[in-house]
Amino acid sequence: MAMHRSLHDEAKDDQLLLWILVWSELIAFGILIFGFLVVSAVQVEAFELARLHLRPGIAGANTLILLVSGYQVAVAMRRRNELETVKRPLIVAAGLGFCFVAVKLFEYWGEARFTGDATLDSFFELYFMITGFHLLHVFFGAIALLLVAWRPSRENVLLIATLWHVIDLVWLVVFPVVYLA
Repeated sequence: MAMHRSLHDEAKDDQLLLWILVWSELIAFGILIFGFLVVSAVQVEAFELARLHLRPGIAGANTLILLVSGYQVAVAMRRRNELETVKRPLIVAAGLGFCFVAVKLFEYWGEARFTGDATLDSFFELYFMITGFHLLHVFFGAIALLLVAWRPSRENVLLIATLWHVIDLVWLVVFPVVYLA
């Protein structure tokens, strides 16, 4: 007798994989942020000095960009039963994601000159590792938003909405820890 899996069972498997991915991302970023906090507690003066070279206004603008993109993804999520109506907010969210990338690269351009300073090395190594890893998630997430907008399905809208909100959540922790603490 052959086993026949229902669509409901397959959807449950997909959600399990989604949550494994979400938690693995949160754990990876959690470890990076924890490491940043530990080193910042050991090298207090160096980290305070290094933060003077950051531009929290630009990072604040990027925070706003991500929040607006997250709102657009939430709009798409609410509309996922009417697939034709999810395309526009997903495309807008992707565009804002690419905007975040452009602003972050501009920010990096101004900060790269401080990487050779031995006093600031630990800070900037961790800074570029954490924010760069996040930047890659935003970039590839924006591409995924466009792919879902091109061929939307209820499941894919749920998937990308969940992942995009995790990316937002990570930034909402990174921003105050790195720029404001």
